[in-house]
Amino acid sequence: MNRRMQAPDNILRIWREFDRFPMETFTKMWYFHQDTEKKQRDVAQMKEHYQQYGITGNCFDLAIWLIDVLKKEGIIAYPIGHGLHSEEAHAAVIALDEKGNRYLCDLGDQWIQPVLIETQHEDYTTEWLTGFFPAANVQVCSSEKQIKIRYLRPNGKISCQLYDPQPVNMEEFLHAAELSQTTIDPKPLFECRVPYKTEIAHWEFNDWEAFLSASDGLFSEPSYNSIEQWATRINEVSGYDQQFLLTTLKWYQKY
Repeated sequence: MNRRMQAPDNILRIWREFDRFPMETFTKMWYFHQDTEKKQRDVAQMKEHYQQYGITGNCFDLAIWLIDVLKKEGIIAYPIGHGLHSEEAHAAVIALDEKGNRYLCDLGDQWIQPVLIETQHEDYTTEWLTGFFPAANVQVCSSEKQIKIRYLRPNGKISCQLYDPQPVNMEEFLHAAELSQTTIDPKPLFECRVPYKTEIAHWEFNDWEAFLSASDGLFSEPSYNSIEQWATRINEVSGYDQQFLLTTLKWYQKY
């Protein structure tokens, strides 16, 4: 693995606290049905729900939570994203080291670790990198106006993700987050990083189908006929509260 693009230990240590945090829309669906006017939870609520049910949230939840922990440790961090205020919105975080070098931190896409995006840094490279993303090599093409991440899968397929690296004002970010939390997709989504052989793989439940992505291939899982079976399987993978999963899956089933 090329270690040149890794974040420093103080950023990486905080990131590791989120290693077992899935990215999912289940919490959005669940909280949407709670009797609250505001649907974007604050960090105190997220921590409370995590203690109660083992749940985390979507990319906005994870970004807000990560920024809060980084800042409490004295690390400068701010939100970024693309497609904000739309159904395709995606949120991520930029964290700065002591010299002001920027690192992309994307829990929403379930990265294994942050990656350097500072093109003037002596360790920056556009070579393909291993160990940063589950079941894929990544290439970082950073510029003043755009961060372009290319993903190379084991089957040779290449995909791309774009970010606007400019800091998003927190008030605007929270407004986009609130819009996201009130926009319900009828297809349930649950993604998490899981240990697999000698690597970190990516497990996904998407629209009532589940599969594992690893360096040796894409493996589909058996499809279950009942939400009870799906709840059990997701609980096995993530540790999420069984009753929470049953309740949320029933709501999805109605859509």
